[in-house]
Amino acid sequence: MVKKHKKKKKQQGSKKGLAWWQLSLLGIGCTIGTGYFLGSSIGITMTGPSIVLAFFLAAIGTYIVFLALAKLTSDDPQEGSFCYYAEVAFGPKLGFGAGWNYWMSNILIIGSQLTALSILSQFWFEDTPLWLFAAGYSILSIGVVILGTKGFDSVENVLSVIKTAAIFLFIILGCLAVFHVIRSDAAGPSLNMSYQSLFPHGLKGFWGSLIYAFYAFGGIEVIGLMAMQLKSKEDAPKAGTVLLAVVAILYMVSLGLAVSMTALSDFTDKESPFVTALTSYNLPFFPHVFNAAIIVAGFSAMTASLFGVSTLLVSMAKKKHAPKLFEKKVKFHDLPIASLGLAVVGLILAVVAALVLPGKLFEYITTAAGILILFNWMCILLSNMKIIKQHIRWKIVNIIGILLMLLAIAGILLEDTGRPGFYLSLFFVIAITIAAFIFERKKREEIQAK
Repeated sequence: MVKKHKKKKKQQGSKKGLAWWQLSLLGIGCTIGTGYFLGSSIGITMTGPSIVLAFFLAAIGTYIVFLALAKLTSDDPQEGSFCYYAEVAFGPKLGFGAGWNYWMSNILIIGSQLTALSILSQFWFEDTPLWLFAAGYSILSIGVVILGTKGFDSVENVLSVIKTAAIFLFIILGCLAVFHVIRSDAAGPSLNMSYQSLFPHGLKGFWGSLIYAFYAFGGIEVIGLMAMQLKSKEDAPKAGTVLLAVVAILYMVSLGLAVSMTALSDFTDKESPFVTALTSYNLPFFPHVFNAAIIVAGFSAMTASLFGVSTLLVSMAKKKHAPKLFEKKVKFHDLPIASLGLAVVGLILAVVAALVLPGKLFEYITTAAGILILFNWMCILLSNMKIIKQHIRWKIVNIIGILLMLLAIAGILLEDTGRPGFYLSLFFVIAITIAAFIFERKKREEIQAK
């Protein structure tokens, strides 16, 4: 049972709202993005075929987080989702910190997706600078968010179907290639189950790849944030279970096929591993079709993040964790104009970063965003353990989830390429922590003044 709070549960079973399968589809749209389609290539270069095992462990950790959040949401659905639960469990400082950490992680995700979209677009237009693509996709994303909740849901559902279909297309073609129905110009490697084959860079490489596997599952928080729009709030666990089952199966099957179809040395962080895997199979249409599908996926996830941070900042302002200005909405589609405006500033900074640091930008931002996501997930697990009275076995499960995430974060320090992203995330965590203490002091001073 969840402890009693001042706020009462909102009435459930409203005639208006999302069905559980619509939330699952929306969750797929928010989860499957360039972190999987492009970021997984970084993990493959680090650990080889064992990337499938890394994704399996990440799926377990993600599911543990989902169970914790779903239990909190179904027992006591609240607009602020995990930010609200963090405050109930550990006080206003952590509620403040969880909200702004999530906001910053999504701004970094937006920057990561934006950079990836620009890199992928250079597949057709090599001489066009990254910042120009970044600016164009930013404008389109803002346009979708301006459509409001109904317009956003409709667009995301369509994009979710497109990118899920793209993964199925690869799986079908991959199976045809593995069974030699379609043949390659070059002989692909014969994957065996030896340690050297599965872990070509040893456990160190595998350890370092975990963060990229976890990052590909980023977006599960949408189950909590969007649960208030469900017709029946009790359907949140069902929606999340279907979402995670579909995503985990698609991820592991498609990656397993990719690493079995071509040599490890062929993979690069500049190209999707799925395009790389089928390059030598005489399918001239595939790189173009799949590259377009990846762009759709990245744009979908980026727009979902932009919508999410704009919505979250409104609830944070209501809790006085953000300036009151961000609570205001305009009549046009009930748009949180100030909240969206701050997110647009983040978009502009991402465009500038793409102009100044075109080289390793995607890897750095992806790493930092992944770490911040895991901090929020650990906060969800700790809140669940604090608020809900549970059997010892569930506490053990939550602790296993926390250990998996700490393991992924620690793995970053083993690789030189990931350290800048770690330091970037550490900077944001320290800044948010300092801001949380300043916020708490000012709030205490206001109370004393009264």
